[in-house]
Amino acid sequence: MLTKFMVHNDYVPQSKDDHEGRFITVAGNVGAGKSTFTRILGQSLQFNTSFEKVIGNPYLEDFYRDQKRWSFHLQLYFLSQRFQDQKRIGQEKSHHIQDRSIYEDVEIFAKSLYENRKMSQRDFDTYSELFYCMMTPYLIKPDLMIFLNGSIDTVLNRIDKRGRAMEKQVPKSYWMDLHRRYEQWISEYKESPVLVVNIDEADLLARPDQVDLIKKEIQNILNVKNNYQ
Repeated sequence: MLTKFMVHNDYVPQSKDDHEGRFITVAGNVGAGKSTFTRILGQSLQFNTSFEKVIGNPYLEDFYRDQKRWSFHLQLYFLSQRFQDQKRIGQEKSHHIQDRSIYEDVEIFAKSLYENRKMSQRDFDTYSELFYCMMTPYLIKPDLMIFLNGSIDTVLNRIDKRGRAMEKQVPKSYWMDLHRRYEQWISEYKESPVLVVNIDEADLLARPDQVDLIKKEIQNILNVKNNYQ
């Protein structure tokens, strides 16, 4: 099955005027294809797009060499970039699709580093306080999350295929741990409806018909979502 639609029982719809625009965020493990989905669906839907900053990231290469030393710095950088994105999207009030959600930074990556003893208790507490106490009240919630999910083999093959040297230094166990965390996290996620896309079957570059299919599903979900309010 290419897609599956999910709404958590505890999801609370948000009231939104038509002129505010619709906000979609694309989530998934490293290598899942978030940037490709964001770019292609952004063009198809005629939504503005924003992408995770990898090139020019001042901490990423250091982090992959020494996760324990650089984890806090990297996570703060990503959190800052994502929050700036959120602020800009909210101010523009236009239709927008975003590569990676701010929730992943907190619930997947920072928590994984802390629980695997690559971020200290002190740093994790500071990071969590910054997000939950200072940022959360100002976040705009997505109208829809697209979650890219599939087998860990597909993720590992895509990481290997794109050939980033710094990612190849990371042990397979790290990606497998993230994969498990993503599946647990999405089952508990309740900030918005979720459209799960099976990356074992999806290939938007080679299958334009899949782009049209997913586009129609998104449009239907966003239209129906108005009835939740």
